Order: sequence, then C-alpha cells, then structure tokens
Amino acid sequence: MGDLATTVLIGAVFLALGTPLVVWAIFTRSVGDRRTMLTNLQRELDQHRDGSEPDMSAAPSAMGSIVPRLVPRPLLRNLDRLHRRAGRPAGWPMERILVTKVILTGTGVLMGVFLWRTQPSALRLVIAVLVTAFLVFLPEMLLSVRATRRREQIALKMPDMLDQLSIAVEAGLGFEGALAHVARNTTGPLSDEVVRTLQDIQVGVPRKVAYQLLGERIELPELRRFLRAIIQAEEHGISVARVLSIQASEMRVTRRLRAEEKAMRIPVLVALPLFLCIFPALLVVVLGPAVINIIEAFTGGLIVPTAG
Repeated sequence: MGDLATTVLIGAVFLALGTPLVVWAIFTRSVGDRRTMLTNLQRELDQHRDGSEPDMSAAPSAMGSIVPRLVPRPLLRNLDRLHRRAGRPAGWPMERILVTKVILTGTGVLMGVFLWRTQPSALRLVIAVLVTAFLVFLPEMLLSVRATRRREQIALKMPDMLDQLSIAVEAGLGFEGALAHVARNTTGPLSDEVVRTLQDIQVGVPRKVAYQLLGERIELPELRRFLRAIIQAEEHGISVARVLSIQASEMRVTRRLRAEEKAMRIPVLVALPLFLCIFPALLVVVLGPAVINIIEAFTGGLIVPTAG
C-alpha cells in the first residue's frame, strides 16, 4: 500500500504541474506579433554572424520564457535546428515544442516509475526505459520526419523551378524578379523558402548571406550547389540564364538517378515479406501432397483418411 500511495502521489504532482502547461500549449495565442515577426527574421542572421545559441527571449508569455531554461542547451540547439529544417511550422512554435517535450518527459518518467514500482522485474524495467526514451525523443522524431518529407518535396520541385527561373530571366527579368515571379505562381515549401529569402533581402540582409541562409535552412546538396553557382555567377559576371539552364539539366539527371536508386531498393525491401509470408504458404501447397505420399509409402499405406 505504501508503494501504491507513493506512485499515486507522484502521479498527482505531475498532473498538477502538467495541466497548466498542456492548457497553455494548446489554447494560447501569440501576442506581440510584430516583435515576434522581426525577431524571427533576424534570428538566423544573428546566429550566422556570431554562432550564438537560439534566442528564446522573445517568447510570447512568461511560460514560454521559463520552460526553455529547463532544457539543456545542446538539446535546445538540436531542437532549434530540427525546427528550422521542418520549416518552422506556424502551428507549433519553438516554445510550444519545448513545453510538449517537458510534459512528455514527465509522463515518461511517471510511467516508468509506475511500471517498476507495481511489479519490479527485468522485463518491466526494459519496457519502462523504452517507453520513457520514446516519449522523451518523440518531438525530435516528429520534426525529423517532417523535415525529411519537406526536403524530398523541395528536391522534387527544384528542376521545375529552375526551368521557370530560366524562362523568366531569358524574358528580361532580373534574378530577384524571377524569384518573385516564380514564388507568386507556385505553391509548396520551396515557394515559401523563396519568399522568406526575398523578405530577408528586403529587410537589408545581403543577397549572398540570404542565399547562404536559404541553403542552411533546407540542407539539400543540390540546392547548395545551385546557390554557390548563382553567387559565383554574380561575382564574376557570368550569364545567370546559362547557369540556370545547366543547373536545371543537372538536377533533372539527379532526380532521375534518385528515382532509379529507389527502384533498385524495391527487390530488397520486398524480399523479407516474400520469405516470411508467401514462401511458407507456397511450400505447403506445393510440397504438402508430396510429403503425404512419401509418408504413406514408408508406412506401408497405414495412413487412412477418416470418414467425416
């Protein structure tokens, strides 16, 4: 009874601490939109210049300023990097992710203590550790999956965007005007990043730095090669239209090679379900009658089918 009372007390403490955080994370709305917008525009530029840690001082509430202090700095930097790669979703700002991580960590610890105290055993200890680790790293996993899907969408749209940029530049538009034209006529994460880059340039960020920040946000090798080619073309006076045409053809080849690589993986991925699910049933159907005949031959026909 004493162990049960202790577990209930721990659960009540975590529930009392977690309920306000859950309510704040779900129902709160950001205030000070203008200050938040300006801070977001300058955050990555400041980090690029001096390599500083993520700035959470412009959080919209007192809760958002207290919770980041509970998270270790390396973990905070990793979360900010994953959040940036995921496109900084508007519905899940950094403060809300940190609050959710604290809640999940407390829930995982509580569940682990509960499983261990009810019936101590090696199996329950392993289950408690696995459940706690899963809940602790769940935000990172979700952000990583979202960032991977977003990067794949951008890689798929890159050759088409370069073709549109090449057409717009050859029609007489400047490179930034072509970027604005493509951003207005397309949708998706790549268009959003182009708009973000144009906004950075409009608020005074140098174009070279804005292009570098674009490559750091997406972390796509093809995009980084394209941005380096554009920067070198502007520095050395090379025709941007020619660079766009060459880069578009190279990215198209890269996209085809990536599709062929995924197609080559299919036999390997299909092999395991094939051996586990199809081959056993096939062996039973094909070899079953032969095995029955062999048994009848060696037992002298003693196997007699029973009447229904």
